[in-house]
Amino acid sequence: MVQSQLEYSAMIDAVVIGAGPSGLMAAYEIARAGLSVVVIEAMPTVGRKFLMAGKSGLNLTKDQSSDDFLSAFPEISDDFGKAITAFGPKEVAAWAESLGQSTFVGTSGRVFPTAMKASPLLRAWIGQLRDLGVEFRTRWKWLGEDLFSTPNGETRLKSKTTILALGGASWSRLGSNGEWIEHLPNVDIAEFQPANMGFNVDWSPHMAKHFGAPVKSTTLIAGENTVRAEFVVSSRGVEGGGIYTVSRQLRDGAQLYLDLLPHLDEAEIRNKLAKAPSKQSLSNRLRKALKLDPVKIALLNEFARPLPDDLASVIKRLPINLSGPRPIDEAISTAGGIEFDQLTSDFMLKANPGWFAAGEMLNWEAPTGGYLLTGCLATGKAAGQGAINWIKSQSPKA
Repeated sequence: MVQSQLEYSAMIDAVVIGAGPSGLMAAYEIARAGLSVVVIEAMPTVGRKFLMAGKSGLNLTKDQSSDDFLSAFPEISDDFGKAITAFGPKEVAAWAESLGQSTFVGTSGRVFPTAMKASPLLRAWIGQLRDLGVEFRTRWKWLGEDLFSTPNGETRLKSKTTILALGGASWSRLGSNGEWIEHLPNVDIAEFQPANMGFNVDWSPHMAKHFGAPVKSTTLIAGENTVRAEFVVSSRGVEGGGIYTVSRQLRDGAQLYLDLLPHLDEAEIRNKLAKAPSKQSLSNRLRKALKLDPVKIALLNEFARPLPDDLASVIKRLPINLSGPRPIDEAISTAGGIEFDQLTSDFMLKANPGWFAAGEMLNWEAPTGGYLLTGCLATGKAAGQGAINWIKSQSPKA
């Protein structure tokens, strides 16, 4: 079937491609400047990954100073840092409040909406954008330049500026698949890699009964990164918050070690084991003298066999043998994307004047804990402001 070629007769000020947090924030910036905006989304509805992120409690940001917040991002560009400084934790919380969503700070410093869901915030946001005149086109797929595949055929959409906010390459079923790379042939793009992901482990059969068990009160060590957190033993390997925190180092080749008893030093462990009745089995001594739970004992048996006479050293630094990261499509986020040297200071593509990029399309990496969402919002805002300045610069002088 030959698809029809359609074209808007009127020039739009801005087209935003991608209706995730960065795209919606760019649209907001442009629309509140009084300019016309059309938001394009390939999926049937907007904000799908945003909604998924809020299923277990939407972590908006983290209550930290700008300097402390920025220190959590590895190897950031100056322009990314400026975007976060301009729209950081305080600004994100205030933005949510402005949409009628009160927030609170959890014990770890993470900031959540009181409703603990993404849906009320997204509904209020979409309502605000519609009130500003923003139009939405869902089930539209970008085919490069100004061409889109739509339910009614191929459509050309003319605009003064375009903001790309198509996401990274994880959770493709929610719209982020990285296919946009083929439409930017003149732009240097770092290969996508998984970030904040689990890792495979080739478990022995005896571990099956522990699948789904949390490993609590443990210190994870990967290279220079050390964090006291918990994680989960799954049928595929290890996953959860603690693993995600050290995932960048593990992905880059660091060995994972566990300190199973971070509140005790080696001498204290030896002393407690020495006082345990010698008639007890080793398993009972570990359980009763050291209060090791079954999953920690199982991990010792999995990775430290044959168990050494001096157990203290291996309890304090148990090597966990991983067999690679889980697939990129399962990762919470991705590293890689458009290199920052391909952008001007206001996030415009040097090879495509008038075209801007934001969010996970760019080559930055964030840990979990609100950093990713704040980064997407901040770069979306910066790209939106850049687009406004571009339109003004191209307007005929009176």
